[in-house]
Amino acid sequence: MVLSKHTVILFSLFALILGIASNGYANDNLQGVRYGTEKVDGLDIFFREAGNPQSNKPTLVLLHGFPSSSHQYREVLAALGDEFYLIAPDYPGYGDSSFPSKKEYTYTFDNVANTIDRFLIQRGLNRYVLMIQDFGAPVGLRIAAKHPKKVAGLVVMNGNAYEEGISKQGWGKVLDYWKNRTPELEEHIIDNVFSLEGFRWQYTHGTRNPDAILPDNWNLDYMKMSRPGQHEVQLDMFFDYQNNLKKYPNWQQYLRDNQPPTLLVWGKNDAFFPVAGAEGYKRDLNDIDYNILDTGHFALEEEAPFIIKKMREFMHNKFK
Repeated sequence: MVLSKHTVILFSLFALILGIASNGYANDNLQGVRYGTEKVDGLDIFFREAGNPQSNKPTLVLLHGFPSSSHQYREVLAALGDEFYLIAPDYPGYGDSSFPSKKEYTYTFDNVANTIDRFLIQRGLNRYVLMIQDFGAPVGLRIAAKHPKKVAGLVVMNGNAYEEGISKQGWGKVLDYWKNRTPELEEHIIDNVFSLEGFRWQYTHGTRNPDAILPDNWNLDYMKMSRPGQHEVQLDMFFDYQNNLKKYPNWQQYLRDNQPPTLLVWGKNDAFFPVAGAEGYKRDLNDIDYNILDTGHFALEEEAPFIIKKMREFMHNKFK
């Protein structure tokens, strides 16, 4: 069959359009959430992203807490991909990332931060705003202190960096565990913290309307945290958390020296990180949008509309 010159041109244009579309960057309208994995030192690091990574739009890196994953940022990703590029990785052993055994991977905050740092480097991200919550704070602040010029700003959501922000009542037996790592304390933590009811409590405690909090949160977390070997891994992370406190002075110095513009949104009823932790940031930062909310540890579950609005304003005012 002989094709006319016009037909060949049309086929060529059609193929070009398909090729551009297939790589995902035909235009800037990529606000929908997408999913993928990045191989980092032999591990598959799962991530969610929204927005165009190849545009000049400001970038947000979203670092999750315990016992969650990038799932906790689902509403932020869905809402802000129209104007910004966002990426939320799962740490090794969490969410849908690889779950290597303790013999294959050292579960410490130093090591997790190194893995996520390499993930960001491999993704070509050299300038970004870090959003940190719970475990995301010690992971993210390690990265920020190591690469202060890469971190354009911070969004802090119940992400602690101050000793007064550690609730002795909320941390309870974990504080004893740091002093004496016994099987009895491990059993107590497993039964009370790593249980389905324990996870549900973390999401609903301190909320205004517990019945409105999505049950998928603790059901998904419980499923992932019930895999063989997970309790031992999480106990290692809990035991290592004491080393974060030793780095607090260094992170506070990083804040004072670099003065990253910061949006702080903090659930005031958090049983683990009380408002005293939020107040610490006000001492060290000159440019901070400070918001204390009447909710619990996972503030996005009850205050997503407000937090997303504040994030959009923050990104507009500081980085566009």
